[in-house]
Amino acid sequence: MKILFTFENPLPSAEADAEVFVTTARHLAGCTSQCWLHVPVRDEANGRTAAALAGMPVVRAWAPLALAALRHFLCGLTLVFRREFRAADLIYTRNLWVAALALLAGQRVVFDHYRPWPAQIPPLGRWIYRLMCHRRLLANISHSEFTRARYLDLGVPPEKLFCVRNGFDPQRVGSPIPAEIAKRSLGIEAARKTVVYTGRVNHKKGLELVIEAARRLPDHLFILVGSQGDGPIEAAARAVSNVRLVPWQPPEALAPYLFAADVLLIPPSLKPLAEFGTTVIPLKLYLYMASGRPILAGESPDLLEVLEHGRNALLCRPDCIESLVGGISTLTGDAHLARQLASAALADSRSYTWESRVRKIAAIVRGRLDSAATERGAWSVQQSRAWLRQSRRWAMHLVRRRSWVLPEYVPETGKGGRGPSQ
Repeated sequence: MKILFTFENPLPSAEADAEVFVTTARHLAGCTSQCWLHVPVRDEANGRTAAALAGMPVVRAWAPLALAALRHFLCGLTLVFRREFRAADLIYTRNLWVAALALLAGQRVVFDHYRPWPAQIPPLGRWIYRLMCHRRLLANISHSEFTRARYLDLGVPPEKLFCVRNGFDPQRVGSPIPAEIAKRSLGIEAARKTVVYTGRVNHKKGLELVIEAARRLPDHLFILVGSQGDGPIEAAARAVSNVRLVPWQPPEALAPYLFAADVLLIPPSLKPLAEFGTTVIPLKLYLYMASGRPILAGESPDLLEVLEHGRNALLCRPDCIESLVGGISTLTGDAHLARQLASAALADSRSYTWESRVRKIAAIVRGRLDSAATERGAWSVQQSRAWLRQSRRWAMHLVRRRSWVLPEYVPETGKGGRGPSQ
C-alpha cells in the first residue's frame, strides 16, 4: 500500500491539527510499502525538519507559505501533477479542496478531519454529499461520533463513515511523578491545592468561567498553561492573585504541570463547541486521562462520548459557575473519589494511544480498498429542503455575526445538567 499524505500548512507547528495529522501519518507509515508527505516548506532545511517529524520523504508543495487561502488552493491544484500522486494507491488528506481535486484526477481518497463541515457551512452540503458519495472516496474518518452523525444526517452512506478517536503519545507522559514532587519542581507548596488547564489561552475556550472560579476559591492555585500573548484572558487572569499564567510549553515540558494537578480542568463551557465550533473532543483530554490525575469537565455532547460522570471524571453543568466551583471543591476535598476517578481514566487511556488509532485506520483503509465501490444515491427532495433551511440559517448568521462558520445549537443535557456530586 502506497500513501501520499497531504498537509497544507507549514511544519513544524504547535497547532493541534498538525499534531493529529503528522502523528497519524508517522504511525501509519509503518503499514505502507511506500509513503510521502506533500507539504509547503520554506527551504531545504525546513524540508528536512518536516521529513524528520513525519518520518517519511517530503514532496515540496508548489505553493507559497504566505497567504493561507492561496497556499491551500495551490497545494490542491498542483498536487495532481506530481509523480508521487500518480504512484500512490490513495491520497490521505484533511482538506476538502484537496480531496475534490484528487478525486477529479482519478485518485482514491481517505478524508480525516474533526469538524462537522455539513453543519458548520451548510451551503457546502450538497457539494460535500457528492464528494463523500464518490465511488473513489474510500472513507471519511471523524474524531467523534458527534461529527460522524452530521455526515449521516446529510445522507452519506454509513459504510463510508468511521469514528476513530485521537490519542496521545505515552512518551509525553513518561513515568508518574508524585504530586508533591511535581509541585515543588514548579515552586508550589506541596499542600497547595492546584487546578491545572493546558492548551490555548484565549476567549474561545471558556476560561472566563475558570477565572471567576479562582476568585471564589482563593485557597486554590489555578495554573493556565499555554499563554501566547497579552489578550483579554491574560489581562483578567493577572488581576486574580491565585491564577498563574504559564507560556506555551513544548509537549515534552507538559508532564510536570499535569502531575502537579489536584484537578485537571477542561473548562465546562459550551462556547468552544456551540458558539465557535472550533473544538470537538479536545486533544488534551487523552493526555489528561493518561496522567492519572482527576479530570473535571462539562457535560457537553462530545465529551460524553469518552467521559462518564462518577466513573472516570467529574462532570458539571456547562457555563454554571456554582457547578464548577462545587466540582473543584468536591475533587480537592475527597481524596478517595479523586483517586478512583483518576485510576479509571488512566485505565481507559490505554485504548487511546496513537498506535491504537492507526491500527484501526489501517484496518479501515485495507477493508475499503478491497470493497466494492459505493455508488452515490440521488439527492432527495427531503435533503434539498433541509439543505435550504440550514443554508438560510447560515446566511443570517453570516450577516449578523460576520462569521463563516455556523455553530451548532447544543442543548444542555438533562435540563441544566447534573450537580457536581451527584
